Amino acid sequence: MDSFVIEGGSRLSGRVRINGSKNAALPILAAALLTDQPIKLRDVPNLADIRNMLKLLNELGCRRLDEPADGSFTENGVSGVVTIRSVDESLSHARYDIVRTMRASICTLGPMLARRGFARISLPGGCAIGERPVDLHLRGLAGLGAQITMNGGDIIAKVPSGGLVGNTVFLGGPFGSTVLGTANVMSAATLAKGDYDH
Repeated sequence: MDSFVIEGGSRLSGRVRINGSKNAALPILAAALLTDQPIKLRDVPNLADIRNMLKLLNELGCRRLDEPADGSFTENGVSGVVTIRSVDESLSHARYDIVRTMRASICTLGPMLARRGFARISLPGGCAIGERPVDLHLRGLAGLGAQITMNGGDIIAKVPSGGLVGNTVFLGGPFGSTVLGTANVMSAATLAKGDYDH
């Protein structure tokens, strides 16, 4: 078995470059659905989940403004740069073909719901609601006033006529809390009316 051997007692110095995080980049990319303005992200890792999220966002009306012909993630020699803009807000169905490729596709639900008033997204990765806690995402969005239903393996979320409203929601469950669920609900809450304070 491999192991780390750490010998202390010496002062550390130097520089370390920390690469961009896939788990941070995915919900941030999905947040492009919250605005019609371009967003530019740096240090985005060139991984399959990132490429799949960009495909999904393309199907949801977002376009890469800086996409090189070879599909790389570079701009002027800077690696990991992606500039994306939502240009067609009439598209609100995240189909199973792409959603099944990554669990983080659920992150498009909150931003799409908040900005477009409607979202239809297949269950991510084909999982059942109870087995992996997308139910916490749905509970959080419902706490903001969203109307959530299921139809043929799709989550359908609608904003009521009064809009989403700020609220306090609890995102804990039998498997613990949810990082993606928190990002999803917070994204939706950015366009909700008012605030909620105890």
